[in-house]
Amino acid sequence: MKYERLEELRDMKDWKQTYVAKCLNIGQRTYSHYENGTRSIPTETLSALADLYKTSVDYLIGRTDEKKPYPKGKKN
Repeated sequence: MKYERLEELRDMKDWKQTYVAKCLNIGQRTYSHYENGTRSIPTETLSALADLYKTSVDYLIGRTDEKKPYPKGKKN
């Protein structure tokens, strides 16, 4: 799966792959593989990306076109 939205969101913020990778505590090459779809993104990283870009995981993976993140739920 190619994650075109990752590149789009990064470009909109004028960020380099090295900056995003540093935010995620991963290497730039690893992040590049994520954007290109040559490596699967672990769930924890996908969640961190959604937080970083202030969107939802569903938006990142193309399940919705709504960029707005979901509201935070109450913890029990």
